Amino acid sequence: MKVAFVTTECVPYAKTGGLADVAGSLPAELVKLGCEVKIFLPKYSLIDENRHGLKHNWDISEMPIRINGVIRSVHVYQSKLPNTDINVYFVDCPHYFYRHIIYTNDPDEDERFILFSKAVIETLQRLQWAPDVINCNDWQTGLLPLFIKDNYSWDRLFDNTATLFTIHNIGYQGLFSKSVLFSAEIREGLFYPGGPIEQDGAVSFMKAGISFADIINTVSNTYAHEILTPEYGAGLEATLVQREADLFGILNGVDYNIWNPETDKHLPYHYTINDFSGKYLNKKYLLNHFGIKPDENIPLIGIVSRMVVQKGFDIFADAINEMMSLDAQWIILGSGEDRFEELFRKLSNLLPGKVGTYIGYNNELSHLIEAGADMFLMPSRYEPCGLNQIYSLKYGTAPIVRKTGGLADTVKDWDEQNHFGFKDGNGFSFYDYSGFALYKSVERAVNVFKHKDIWKKIQTNGMKLDFSWTRSAEKYLELYKLAVENRQRL
Repeated sequence: MKVAFVTTECVPYAKTGGLADVAGSLPAELVKLGCEVKIFLPKYSLIDENRHGLKHNWDISEMPIRINGVIRSVHVYQSKLPNTDINVYFVDCPHYFYRHIIYTNDPDEDERFILFSKAVIETLQRLQWAPDVINCNDWQTGLLPLFIKDNYSWDRLFDNTATLFTIHNIGYQGLFSKSVLFSAEIREGLFYPGGPIEQDGAVSFMKAGISFADIINTVSNTYAHEILTPEYGAGLEATLVQREADLFGILNGVDYNIWNPETDKHLPYHYTINDFSGKYLNKKYLLNHFGIKPDENIPLIGIVSRMVVQKGFDIFADAINEMMSLDAQWIILGSGEDRFEELFRKLSNLLPGKVGTYIGYNNELSHLIEAGADMFLMPSRYEPCGLNQIYSLKYGTAPIVRKTGGLADTVKDWDEQNHFGFKDGNGFSFYDYSGFALYKSVERAVNVFKHKDIWKKIQTNGMKLDFSWTRSAEKYLELYKLAVENRQRL
């Protein structure tokens, strides 16, 4: 199976979120399953050419690509994904990609990713490499399935090439004015009210991907069902319902070479499922760093998150007084909306022996919080997959989550499971999106923490689970085969 993996971010080159982790891990697992994979990524000026060994591909000559009536000169650079033999092709067009951030609010944001999608196809043409499947990711690549079936349908190279469109977050849809039809050279007949690319009077790159891809998937089974509803579908639920038979959910995997308490290079103390002594030492180390006195009988609750409403910080703010009344300590790492950043700054100033706050990004600290905390809080309004709760399970840190998306698929509430006679609970969860429901769930966790034998069981239940990429990659391969079957029916 030949797979072209098209993404706008990929570890270790460029990252803003979970997509980068997926792009850096899934292709390597697909190769282990016998796939031939090539990765395609924009060449942002933020990418360090020397560090990552990027070389100009002289076999692919300059590619003239017309965007918005202007011919842009495009070149291709190449490197190998670290520790693999996978070729990564970087689409180089300084006019569009030499900016200080990956995604912008610039007036030509649409043109940037129109060019990227066309450049991927034209690179494939010059390589004379016909993938069985092109795996597109999020709205930035949403036009690519349309281009394959329409703009480039003249090229018999792609007669049997199928497309899989992966939705990482339906809330970001790539909505642009009708002028995209000219910029991207899309047939006007495709744009009409309720049509395959029209959404609220605009051209939606996300809707185009959903409409034209042979198979669609998202990053957890629960989220795949949620986005069929008005509450979570962000206006595209009707379109998704039409494609429901072709919509699947595959939970993201994690890289246990990076996230593993036995080997984590960021931890001062390692520990295992059979010896937890290092976990408490990490807790002491973390709390001492923030000037908070450690106590093995007082639980430490960790948060590593973007501080935005989607992540549940509005209901956290609603329940702040009740939460701070609990006999627990808190370490918070993240950044986001000013009001939430200020809230946590104030908390750490008012309660210096109880709350520690770090506003910003700190990878080492995020690992230390996962290892040192007893509980990890993720009260998200919605969460397509979520990774931190999966890291937490591996680190014996009980997640406290809202039952949505990937959080619902990975965290089993201890009390709920116990009620039905199961002993495999690995955390705590709540349904209602409210400060009260959040508080009661945290209160339950704090109370259960007092019972050390039960707590040990919750920890070990989580640490036994395997969310590595191996299983997820096998499911992606199944969807690729299904996409090929769908393509052949056309």
